[in-house]
Amino acid sequence: MRQTLPELQLSIQYPSGKAHAPTRTQVRRWVRASGHAVYKAPAQITVRFVDAAEGQELNRRWRAKDYATNVLSFPYQHDEALLCGDLIICPAVVLREAEEQKKPLDAHFAHLIVHGMLHLQGFDHETHADDAAIMEAKERGILQTLGYPDPYA
Repeated sequence: MRQTLPELQLSIQYPSGKAHAPTRTQVRRWVRASGHAVYKAPAQITVRFVDAAEGQELNRRWRAKDYATNVLSFPYQHDEALLCGDLIICPAVVLREAEEQKKPLDAHFAHLIVHGMLHLQGFDHETHADDAAIMEAKERGILQTLGYPDPYA
């Protein structure tokens, strides 16, 4: 019997252009793979690829950290009825990290989208110590199903 996936409304935005950013097909695949880790509900997700200035401004405004970061997650609803939220990704930071860590760029993007999607579903490794290990295990499993290596190896 074939499993029917919940509806996914996905908006992908490239306000600063698509240089170094993944394709819409890749993003949809990664969101779809990680969007059902907790809730098997319909989802409304926006993934926005921003330049370093916008990434820094959002990180400063919402997290009081004055630097561009790789991924920001803004959950709006996560329950049995709907998973709704935004992911903000800064390709310049992701590219730099992938080079520093000697990881393929697409694998690092995939990891960060999966990581962000878990945040949208309520996981919080910064304030809940147990969530860090749970998140890492879920990330490894999801990325393995997508054909990517362990991002923590």
